[in-house]
Amino acid sequence: MICKDRVVAVTGAGRGLGRAHALEFARQGAAVVVNDLGVARDGTGDPADGPARKVAEEIEELGGRAVVSVHDVAAEDGAAALVATALDAFGRLDVLVNNAGFLRDRMLVNLTEEEWDAVVRVHLKGHFLPLKHAARHWRAESRAGRAVDARVINTSSGAGLLGSVGQGNYSAAKAGIVGLTLVAAAELARYGVTVNAIAPAARTRMTEEVFARTMAPPADGGFDAMAPENVSPLVVWLGSERSRGVTGRVFEVEGGRICVMDGFRHGPAIDKGARWDPCELDAVVAGLLSSAPAPEPVYGA
Repeated sequence: MICKDRVVAVTGAGRGLGRAHALEFARQGAAVVVNDLGVARDGTGDPADGPARKVAEEIEELGGRAVVSVHDVAAEDGAAALVATALDAFGRLDVLVNNAGFLRDRMLVNLTEEEWDAVVRVHLKGHFLPLKHAARHWRAESRAGRAVDARVINTSSGAGLLGSVGQGNYSAAKAGIVGLTLVAAAELARYGVTVNAIAPAARTRMTEEVFARTMAPPADGGFDAMAPENVSPLVVWLGSERSRGVTGRVFEVEGGRICVMDGFRHGPAIDKGARWDPCELDAVVAGLLSSAPAPEPVYGA
């Protein structure tokens, strides 16, 4: 019960990772705002409350508290309504888990502007807007003299950290989420808010068709390393009071493995103290690269 009496909003909570997070938060004592538009894997179709309502009912069957949200969190009014739903239903908001997303995979030469915009909107804008409105609430609470011990857990991806062939739009959006996480962690610390990100690998509606063979459940009934429920314990811990002081970090999580990702850092450098001539840079760049670790390969390359 490490999240007893905390209030959590989880976007994209109707299926997959979001559903697993919502249920585990409920098991650990939290009241949950279950947000999901109920659309298809590629984001098409009319919004429906079925998936979110089913998860809310599962939480209530566990003896927990839940409320449904079908707001579009990639729209200004929808993100504001998500936060308002938590406040109206439970009187507070302690944790925001940004998880909603969908895929429109295509090689770059075939990727349309609409497919680019749709994926960047739901992932990157769909992280920014709920984060902004939650942060405004927490800032107001802090300025009013009320103690804030809030958490934001964003969802990036290995595609955003290393790249993924055929997923230029998704990789760019997920990389942007890492940058947003770092900025938010720095800006919101003064208000009592920590901001971290996860890069999960699990079998979900978004991945099961692409990775059908490698993500299939074990036939012998053993440990299912790709079950989305494996990711949720870290998310719940990050949402608890126990994670105070951990902020601006990105955790890769898959099965029973948790890895702290080591992002861009200042590497080998050389300073001439004057402007370089382009012809000098053959040896300079070669020397710098020979002293730096080789980049990890792009997924699918």
